[in-house]
Amino acid sequence: MLKVCIALFISTLAVTQGETYPVHPDSKAQEGVPQGKVLGPFAWNTSKLYPGTTRNFWIYEPAQYDELVPACSLIIQDGLDRAKGWKLPTVMDNLIHQKAMPVTVGIFIDHGKVIPNHKDAQPRFNRSFEYDGLGDLYARFLLEEILPEVQKTHNLSQDPNNRAIGGASSGAICAFTAAWERPDAFRRVLSTIGTYVGLRGGHEYPTLIRKTENKPIRVFLQDGSNDLNIYAGDWWTANLDMLSALMFSGYDVHHVWGEGGHNGKHGTAIMPDALRWLWRDYPQPIKVGTPAKRRTQLPIDGEDWMLVSEGHGYTEGPAVNAAGEVFFSDVRQSKIHKIALDGIVSLFAERSEGANGLMFDADGHLMACQMRRQRIVRYDSAGKMDVVLEKAPCNDLVLFPNGSGYYTNPGAGDVYQFSKNGESKVVADKLGFPNGVITTADQAFLLVADSKSSWIHSYLIEKDGSLAHGQHYAYVHTPDADGEAGSDGMTVDDQGRLYVATKLGVQVFDQLGRCHVILTHPHPEKRKLSNLVFGGPDRDTLFVTCTDKVYKRKLKAKGVVPSMAPIKPPKPGL
Repeated sequence: MLKVCIALFISTLAVTQGETYPVHPDSKAQEGVPQGKVLGPFAWNTSKLYPGTTRNFWIYEPAQYDELVPACSLIIQDGLDRAKGWKLPTVMDNLIHQKAMPVTVGIFIDHGKVIPNHKDAQPRFNRSFEYDGLGDLYARFLLEEILPEVQKTHNLSQDPNNRAIGGASSGAICAFTAAWERPDAFRRVLSTIGTYVGLRGGHEYPTLIRKTENKPIRVFLQDGSNDLNIYAGDWWTANLDMLSALMFSGYDVHHVWGEGGHNGKHGTAIMPDALRWLWRDYPQPIKVGTPAKRRTQLPIDGEDWMLVSEGHGYTEGPAVNAAGEVFFSDVRQSKIHKIALDGIVSLFAERSEGANGLMFDADGHLMACQMRRQRIVRYDSAGKMDVVLEKAPCNDLVLFPNGSGYYTNPGAGDVYQFSKNGESKVVADKLGFPNGVITTADQAFLLVADSKSSWIHSYLIEKDGSLAHGQHYAYVHTPDADGEAGSDGMTVDDQGRLYVATKLGVQVFDQLGRCHVILTHPHPEKRKLSNLVFGGPDRDTLFVTCTDKVYKRKLKAKGVVPSMAPIKPPKPGL
């Protein structure tokens, strides 16, 4: 209550005095407090992730720094100007001395710019590109380039719990994005006058926060009601939306609102208290909050992604048999592997001709798409193969209990229907890149993933197997980098929900095609997530193929296999 009263007093005082604020005692140099030093500037002109850019960074070294003890770190965007504007060197001197924050090395880094080849031109300023864009590029830049450079001279902790990152305006959303994309590396976020608006997709964050499985990050928000309201959006409303979404999802979030504009005055006034809050209860690790209000509750407490197998060329096409055992393809090494119920992985078939999509038929045979040979083949329980369909340029397939099914041909943009006696025909065409294919749980509709768009297509299955009434069914959330969702393999559960392997993770849709949940990508660097299936004896464990690895995770769901009898799900909430 005292902090709230202080914040209200500061806010009221700022308005009455034309947005001026008293200087916080911990923003002033204090007698007896050891002073750290700011080193630099250091130039960084050899970036591989932002080629051609040049920038400077500075290092704040606290007086208590001991090169034998890994230090915490605080990364601030917009360089020394922002750090000095916030009086950070002095604030950090005082708080470290008071043990209100741990011994922390500050890294104050400018945005990059590309210098033109003649003097009568402006540089290409990379600030918006680096800061406002979504995706993991800037986080990778810090992790792969800047932090290793700083670590040449300073012993920094690798523990994400020991790293904070912050900024103002575009630098604030940049800090949030770094932690959002790489919570394995950054977990404390300082955001003032954050630009969560429609400059480069930042306005999507409140929606993504509500849908995406929670991450272990802590967020401090500051803004003023007279912040910008321009073509890209309303900063004040956007920050309120961020707070609402973070609270809805159960995040550890705190905010201090004022009535100021788009400047650093209020942020400077509250900076010591903001850092105190971010580092409170240190060294206790930041925990994952529990969302209490989400309509679809799939994660199980204590159940996370577990590595099942690794060291493969390229994993794809997981399929489950009647016992719950999972089989998957290694496309590059032309092998098919089996995951037994006890978790042991063994080789099922060699020389699979780059088999991709897999699915078991009703008789227990494993059907496989041999894209390299353009045919569909069948394996018996001993791994003996015979050919079912020639001249079939197939990537993924789905089967019905009677042995018929559909397969996709991404290169041509076609979907084929085929029968168990070797007949096939095109039933949908002119799609962008049809990839994964599955039926709804009741086998009434065919769903096709278009990897190079943001859509899953839905078709009514006619009695003769032809398709009718195609439409955009599900909007798939798309990363900032390339505008393609990367939708690939799909599976369904007995509640009629659709699970799609995408670039952002596993996106889960209700029967109406609305994304309710985004399960966190199992790989911290979000390598290609290609396919997925429910396995295990109760079909309640989701197996996903991810580049050279296979992961699994138990969920509050039960999968459905299309080649078995159809299941009528409950009527969805409209």
